[in-house]
This record gives sequence, C-alpha cells and structure tokens, in this order.
Amino acid sequence: MENKPLIKIVNKSKNALPEYSTTLSAGMDLRSNNDDKITIKPLERVLIKTGLFIQLPEGLEAQVRPRSGMALKHGVSVLNTPGTIDADYRGEIGVILVNLSNQEFEINCGDRIAQMVVAQYATAQFDLVETLEDSERGEGGFGSTGKH
Repeated sequence: MENKPLIKIVNKSKNALPEYSTTLSAGMDLRSNNDDKITIKPLERVLIKTGLFIQLPEGLEAQVRPRSGMALKHGVSVLNTPGTIDADYRGEIGVILVNLSNQEFEINCGDRIAQMVVAQYATAQFDLVETLEDSERGEGGFGSTGKH
C-alpha cells in the first residue's frame, strides 16, 4: 500500500470529517452545512457550503464530483464537473448543485451532496512549433472513435 498524502483540514461544519464509504472508494462524501433547509427549484443552481477548508500538498488537487445516486434518482448534479480545488486555495469548499429535474429538491444540513477525489496533476509549459507529429487518430474528434 502506498503512502497516503496528508491533507490539513479545518472543520467549521456541524458534520464529521469527510470519509471514504468503503476501503476502495475513490471519493469521499462532502456534506452540506446549511442552517436552514435549502430547496433547489427545477433548473436552478445553488452554491452549497460545506464548512470545510483544506490545505493540499503541492502536486495534488481535489476534484468535486456528483454523487451518482442523486443524479439518477433526483436529477441533481454538480454543475462544474469536476470542480477543481487548487493546492493554493484556502477558502471554504463550496459545491455548485444544479437541479435538472422537473421537481424541487431539498437539502438539509448533513446531507451528502457531492464527492471529493484527491488526484495528482502535472503543470505544463507550451513549446510553440509550426506543425505536430502525425498520429493514428489525426484530427478526428467529437465521436470519430466511437461506433459507426
């Protein structure tokens, strides 16, 4: 088993720290930290605060992703999927939820609203050239490798 990165966290919420549901889960649940019930109307988007603040080590990001059950059962998803939390961000983690259904959706304090996946990333630099090397795919995109 590889070493797990240590992430500093400040918890100003009414909830326990995020945790993985199973030993092989990629994401940990994020919970709402609202005082009052929040109702998301059809096609409405809302920023839900978590009360969590993190400090990621350099080279890591946290991705905020939808919960599949909320998406399937209720049509509620994370709008900017995946939302990226950069290693130098120190503000409160917020989740932008959107209700894509035709029914209102209620969120109470402590409800699981999204999942957070910690991932490595690489920063890049550009090398300005006149042409690119050929590849098998070439310029094919937008479904060019799918079923015919």
